[in-house]
Amino acid sequence: MKPTKATRKFAVPALPVERFELACGATLLVSPRAGAPVCAVHAHIRGGHSLDPKNKAGLAHLTGSLVDQGTTSRTEEELASVLENAGGRLAGGGTGVAGTMPSARWKLLLELLTDCLIAPSYPKANFERHKKRLLDRLIVDRDEPRVRAALLFRSLVYGDHWMGTPDIGDIESIPRIQRRDVVSFHRKNWVGKRLLIAFCGDVDPQKVRSYLNRALRDLQPGKPLGSPNLEFPPRGRRAAAFPADRQQVHVFLGHIGIRREDPDYPALVVMDHVLGTGPGFTSRITRRLRDELGLAYTVYADIHGSAGVFPGMFISYIGTSPEQLGTAVEGLFHEIRAIQQELVEPTELELAKSYLTGSYALGFERASRRVQTLIIAERCGLPPTHLKDLLNAIVKVTREDVRRVAREHLDADRACLVAGGPVKKAQLKALLGLGK
Repeated sequence: MKPTKATRKFAVPALPVERFELACGATLLVSPRAGAPVCAVHAHIRGGHSLDPKNKAGLAHLTGSLVDQGTTSRTEEELASVLENAGGRLAGGGTGVAGTMPSARWKLLLELLTDCLIAPSYPKANFERHKKRLLDRLIVDRDEPRVRAALLFRSLVYGDHWMGTPDIGDIESIPRIQRRDVVSFHRKNWVGKRLLIAFCGDVDPQKVRSYLNRALRDLQPGKPLGSPNLEFPPRGRRAAAFPADRQQVHVFLGHIGIRREDPDYPALVVMDHVLGTGPGFTSRITRRLRDELGLAYTVYADIHGSAGVFPGMFISYIGTSPEQLGTAVEGLFHEIRAIQQELVEPTELELAKSYLTGSYALGFERASRRVQTLIIAERCGLPPTHLKDLLNAIVKVTREDVRRVAREHLDADRACLVAGGPVKKAQLKALLGLGK
């Protein structure tokens, strides 16, 4: 006998957490997991590239990416040797540093992590090498239609807000950044009151707290971040193109989206899986635009995936041939409007919900996924029961709910349209009905 809506069973990830405030001002979240073979840690530094100076975009990225390239007590080679021998990994980025290691070596993982947090040495040779690699990557990306179209789309959606800029910087800004800038940025911004640490493994949370209190005793508390800037351009029909001589056109259609705290988030997760996020058997645009019409190999639509502390984006994407551009854009518009106008089929709804509730817990087998979830929940102010709440809410989503949230949160009439490839801006404006 198949489970009914009322009796459907699903696994809820167990993610217990204990929260501590450390002496340096940092917040610590520890999720004990008895018997876990691997432990994971994520030290998140609030601010990221929102703190980049106007003429030095990419500074936060370079600062974080180099913290694991050597410290005042260990060279890059020594760090790599210790990690390899212990079966661990550690890597920095623009918003902090994260790593994993067998649970029995949890103290070693935290020792290396705190060393990178407090005392990166930023060796001159490593800095110059990493900077050159980043610049080489940006030079390659400069001619990539999909990359450039994605950046243009983001800039149309967010305007002058820092979220509309690339976190890794650009070809003009990276050469301006010197080693002294990185050292200064780290000293000013990698401070206790901006630090959020999540740890998961087979360990006593109190022992993790005690260890980190000692290890981070020399970390300066600094100042917390101020209130975030939530002023964005209003939705509106805007178009941009990156012309390039290629065989394919990369098309982005959408607008500003939602924050994770939005009460419609569960229903939008379901809507996304019906419209264009789920695997082929649950996604309309994949089935119709790719499989039935043969317009593309890759196509998707999503509004919930980028939701966070700040509003994310509703993005629908399709890569298609130049001669099919109009048909492809029309197809995206059609599917967006269809899910707003008509109730989804009962079988579509149940298939999407069954897929979501049946597969959700699988991703939490990895310790790294668990610490990322802890970070997101803390930053977005989600309750301790948020995982269970989300799954319970998904089960209750109705056909009417899907249509309602599609109508309230998708706005095809005020969408940005961007394409990269053999295309002109005038073509895109015409597809939006903007004229010349």
